[in-house]
Amino acid sequence: MKKIGFLSFGHWSTAHYSETRTPRDVLQQSIELAVAAEELGADGAYFRVHHFAQQLGSPFPLLAAVGARTKRIEIGTAVIDMRYENPYYMIEDAGAADLISGGRLQLGISRGSPEQVIDGWRYFGYEPPDGGTDADLGRRHAEEFLDLLRGEGFARPNPRPMFPNPPGLLRLEPHSAGLSDRIWWGSASNATAVWAAEKGMNMQSSTLKLDESGEPFHIQQAKQIRLYREAWTAAGHTRVPRVSVSRSIFAIMNDRDRMYFGQDESSDHVGAIDNFRAVFGRTYAAEPDVLIEQLRGDEAIAEADTLLLTVPNTLGVEYNAHVLESILTHVAPALGWR
Repeated sequence: MKKIGFLSFGHWSTAHYSETRTPRDVLQQSIELAVAAEELGADGAYFRVHHFAQQLGSPFPLLAAVGARTKRIEIGTAVIDMRYENPYYMIEDAGAADLISGGRLQLGISRGSPEQVIDGWRYFGYEPPDGGTDADLGRRHAEEFLDLLRGEGFARPNPRPMFPNPPGLLRLEPHSAGLSDRIWWGSASNATAVWAAEKGMNMQSSTLKLDESGEPFHIQQAKQIRLYREAWTAAGHTRVPRVSVSRSIFAIMNDRDRMYFGQDESSDHVGAIDNFRAVFGRTYAAEPDVLIEQLRGDEAIAEADTLLLTVPNTLGVEYNAHVLESILTHVAPALGWR
């Protein structure tokens, strides 16, 4: 069995084909798609966060709204760019969203990817530590966030408060017990996967990875997952960690599917991220019987317990529900995922 969810980047566009032409369209349809995914039997609704872009930004209002409209499905991010985050305010937002959802929040965080503007986090008021990089900034904010999630008091109470205080030092509220076990780190390299394990976070690995061996993407990603699990065991954590991978997978069921995804994208691609060589995973698109055989050979999917299907959100809720239903009904059972 494998948990299967969707991952939306939340684009909006005025292009002629787009069903999401405004920010409101994206937000409303994101909620509607999560509801539809739950009804179809999917396990997760995840959203990407980008700043200064015509995409989903601040995630917590959306996560809270999805939590209020659904009952079972996991609600998450993949990922929140921690270079832009105030860990203290984020604790309050995350705690509220998790409580509204009844403890279903799965919060993916990371250093983040290249953004739309140069050093965008500076506009949010943040600077790397002395002598450090923006990656150091993201990891520092993540470590602060993890510390605060423990829910321990740290702030001295006012001796004449407006409202009565409990005894001792005060913590940020609302505190959601258990959320600290549902934090994921988005890892693009072997080293950050090991770091995430040492810090006690679950791991998300996307459709790209730094090219560290020249091997096919899924093989490098499977090795990354195994390194993560080895580091987790070595760190002495007691719970079982979770690992997700993201994939673009489309079952060709009709002429519309063929029009959108019938082109050949059956190979990995090599590019660059922040001047580092990176390998980008292929798109899987074929009739279900062919797709099943192709996916059997993906080592990283086999290693992961959670699969996030990237969806073309601009094509609207109805079409994306069809994409999810096609995989859940015609592909997942044959692979033992259901």
